[in-house]
This record gives sequence, structure tokens and C-alpha cells, in this order.
Amino acid sequence: MRVLFATSEAYPLIKTGGLADVSGALPNAINHLKQFTGDIKILIPGYSAVLAKLKSVHAVAKIDVLGQACTLISGMMPDSGLAVIAIQNSELYERAGGPYSDENGMDWQDNALRFGVLSRVASLLCSDNSPLPNWLPDLIQCNDWQTGLAPAYMKLVDHSTTKSILSIHNLAFQGCFDANWLKALELPAEHFQINGFEYFKQISFLKAGLFYADKLSTVSPTYAQEIQSKQFGFGLEGLLKTRQDDLTGILNGIDTHEWNPASDVHLEKHYSNSRITGKKAVKHALQQQLGLQIDANAPLLGVVSRLTYQKGLDLLPDIIPKLVKQGCQFAILGSGDKVLEAHFNALAELYPEHVSMNTGYHEHLSHNIMAGSDIFIMPSRFEPCGLNQLYGLAYGTPPIVSLTGGLADSVQDTNEMSLKNNTATGFVVKNVNNASLLVTIERAIKIWQNKKTWRQIQKNGMQRDISWDSSASTYLALYKKTLQIN
Repeated sequence: MRVLFATSEAYPLIKTGGLADVSGALPNAINHLKQFTGDIKILIPGYSAVLAKLKSVHAVAKIDVLGQACTLISGMMPDSGLAVIAIQNSELYERAGGPYSDENGMDWQDNALRFGVLSRVASLLCSDNSPLPNWLPDLIQCNDWQTGLAPAYMKLVDHSTTKSILSIHNLAFQGCFDANWLKALELPAEHFQINGFEYFKQISFLKAGLFYADKLSTVSPTYAQEIQSKQFGFGLEGLLKTRQDDLTGILNGIDTHEWNPASDVHLEKHYSNSRITGKKAVKHALQQQLGLQIDANAPLLGVVSRLTYQKGLDLLPDIIPKLVKQGCQFAILGSGDKVLEAHFNALAELYPEHVSMNTGYHEHLSHNIMAGSDIFIMPSRFEPCGLNQLYGLAYGTPPIVSLTGGLADSVQDTNEMSLKNNTATGFVVKNVNNASLLVTIERAIKIWQNKKTWRQIQKNGMQRDISWDSSASTYLALYKKTLQIN
């Protein structure tokens, strides 16, 4: 079985969010399954960071795609050695800024072309006109809107026999562009319609993938159901409802080599489920690093997140003063909404020994907040899967979450019954509002003070298998189902 995994980011080559973590870990996990016979390659744009980090790099083909001269670069992942194909075009991809936006956070004006090229190359690699004719994929897994046009090109232009899966990591991001891009993208104009890739008179990359891919997947079973409703469907619920038999929800795993408190290179001291005392030393070091009052008896609440409405963290500033009065500390790392950033910065100035706010994303600090905190806060209004709550389970940092998407599938609320049957792993906010979040945090802190009960909750979470192995096996089953093989 030959599999092409098309993505716009993959850790450790380049990362803006959870898609990179999945794209870096899932193909490698599938490749290492005993029951997987074949090989898998990642297709990614040749951003400067990607070209700098790839190992064993050499050019394998020169092609013209959507009027752009591109070179296909063969290389290997620096950590896993997994095969990578990078699309080199300096004008499109080698820019200051990020994969999707410039240094000021503004979307690149030619993103339609940049990711149209990614999708078109993906389709070509699956066609009779492939620039790599000796490696024709049996199946392509496309990820999010950035590769959403690939199944459309495969069906409408290349008439490819390769099967396609589109994986939805976040339905809120749909890749919608003006219809004027039709010609540059070389899309058949007759399919710019409701039964095609038209979406409210725009081209939607994501809708194209949802409509033309052979199968669909998303990153948790609950989210697969939620996106078929008006509340979570972002206007695509009707299409998803018609394709419900082709839609599978598979909960993400985590990279347990990168995220493991027993071996994490970022931590002051290692610890494990059987020997958790090292977690206290990490908390002490984190308090010291962030300028918080060094106090083992102060509940330390961690946040590592994009600061957006989706994440529900706009509820936190109003209740932080009340929790500070109760002795709580906060370690916050994130960026996004500037008003929310300002609120957290103001609280950090007002309570310097109790609130730390760090803007941006720092891998080292994120690991230390996850390990050094007592409780992790993640009250998302919607969450396709989420990875941070899984990191919280692995690091003995029980998460406080809302009942949605992957959060509902991965965190069991602590109550009398779940404590009795050893399934309690965190705390669920009943309603995503200030009052409910405050009550849930106070409930968690009260239980945290009972060290025996808290240790049991930590153990329950830390002994769960949340590695990619289980998820990878489920993806392989989906691959076989798509290809109609046993």
C-alpha cells in the first residue's frame, strides 16, 4: 500500500498548531504498524524552515503547476526518517512570516494560489501524468482546506484511480476565495455550483474536498456527529449529513516520544506514573522561572492555547481575581485576540506573584507549564479533538474541559461514580460561562487538596493509552475500507 499524506505543516519541520503535530506523528505511527505493508510519504510546501530541516535532500523533478515553476525535493524527516516530498518555489513559499500569514498576522493575498499549487501537485502525483511515475499512490490522505482541492482535481481533471480521504481538523477554517481565482486555479467552471466547490459565490477549498473525496474523516467521534448539526457545521452541515456514511471520527493520539514526563528534555526533573515526586520539582522551577511566588501549596493553573473565542478563555479574566484571593496561581502561554492578550497582561501586572502571561508560542515553556501545573484549563466552545488535554492526562495535570468534540471523548468528569470505578481523569464544565467555569475550578481545587484522591485521578489519566498506536490502527482500517481490501 502506497500512501501520500498531503499537509500544509508537519512537526518538526514547521508548526502553527495541532495539524502539525498530527501530520508529524500519524504517518510515522502508521509506517511503524506491523500490519502496514508498503510505504508512506508526506507532501508539504517547501517553506524556508522545511527546506532547512529536511535531511538527505535532492531534487527529483521539475514541473510547471498552475503557471508556477516548481521543483519537487525528496528528503527525510529529521526525527523519524520518514520520506518527504517538498514543493520548492521560492516566490510562493520562501517568505518571512508564517505558512499562512505575513509578519503582521495578515493572510497572504495569494493563499489561493499557494495552496492551489499544493493541491494540484498532490493530484498530479496520483495521476497517469505523475512526475514520479515509479511511485503512484494507492491512497492520498488530504488534511484541512489547504489540500481540499486535491480530490476535486483528481476527479475532474486527472481522472485518477487513486482513492482519497479528506481529514477535517477544524471545520471553522474553510479556505474560501473569490470566484476570480477560478481561471488561475484551472478549475472547471461548470463545477462552480452547489453540487461542486461553490460556497456562497466563493470557491471553498474545504467544500471541494468534502464533496469530491471518496471518504471523510475527522479527529474525534463526537466531533463527527457535531459537525452534522447547525450549531457546529458552519454552513456545511447539510453536505456532511448527506455524506455521514462516508464520515469516520478517529480520536487523535499524542507523540509519546516528544510528550513523556519520564523523558521530556525540556523538564528540570523527570517523573512517571509510578514515581511522580519529580512533578513537584518541575512546579518549583516553573514558579521560579515565571516570577510567581514559590509555594508548593498554591494551586497552579496552566493555560497553553490560541487566545480565541473558540477556546473559551475570554471567560477567565473575570474570575482570575476571585481565584487569586483563594491562593491560586496562573501560568498562561498563548496569543491571538489582542483584547484578551491585554486583559491577561493587565492581570499579570496587577498580581505579579500569582499571574504570569507569556505571549506567543514557546515549545520549552509549553512543556513546563503542562508538567509544572496542577490543573490545566481548556473550556473550549468547540474542539474538534484537542491535544493539550491529552498532554494534561499524560503529565498528571488533570484538565478542566467543556463537553464538546474530542474533549468529551477523552476526559471523564470526576464524580462519586467515576472515582469509584477508577475512570475519573479531569473535570467537565457543564455550561461554557463564567459562573460554571468558576464553580468547576473551585470543585477541582477542593479535590486537589485531598492528595490521595488527586493521586488517583492522576494515575487514571497517566495510565491511559493515548499514543498514536491505537489511532494509527484505526486509520489503517479506514485506508483498507477505502481501498476495499481486507
